[in-house]
Amino acid sequence: MYMAIFGVFGSSWFGWAQEKPRESWRKFLGIASVFSLLVGLGGIFLSVTNWHQPSALSEAGAYKSYLIFLYAEFFVAGFGAFLLIKNKRKDYVAPWVAFIVGIHFIGLKSIFEDASLYLLATLLIAISIISIFLSKKLKVANSAITGIGAGIVLFCYAILGLIRFILAN
Repeated sequence: MYMAIFGVFGSSWFGWAQEKPRESWRKFLGIASVFSLLVGLGGIFLSVTNWHQPSALSEAGAYKSYLIFLYAEFFVAGFGAFLLIKNKRKDYVAPWVAFIVGIHFIGLKSIFEDASLYLLATLLIAISIISIFLSKKLKVANSAITGIGAGIVLFCYAILGLIRFILAN
């Protein structure tokens, strides 16, 4: 599932990075998006063909806790994005969403019993903050830097999922 979730969402972030990057970055962002999506699709295939295997969400109450974190994340990210757009600060939506996604991984650590999610949370939060300053310096949209950073990190976690799958089998 790591491959599926992180690969597909990594591809999405690379796609968001294409909002207003430097023109010379577009080809590489497209390539990165496709590779991340391919890893995600591979993860979907492996997840479906191994559906009968137990997972962290099989534990009592884990799925309910996961859904609570997921819905809370969507609500907070969506409401914040709405307020940013309403106040004509739409360039801050991507960093805001990355920040909230990062925070939500702190809570998911206990559900999935995976301490590496703390590192993922830290990286996404750092990217969301750094992107605001770096995008100004590079004269690109915040989404370009946020999307590249989040896409790379999530793609790496998708590859980590593949490695963990290979080592477990």
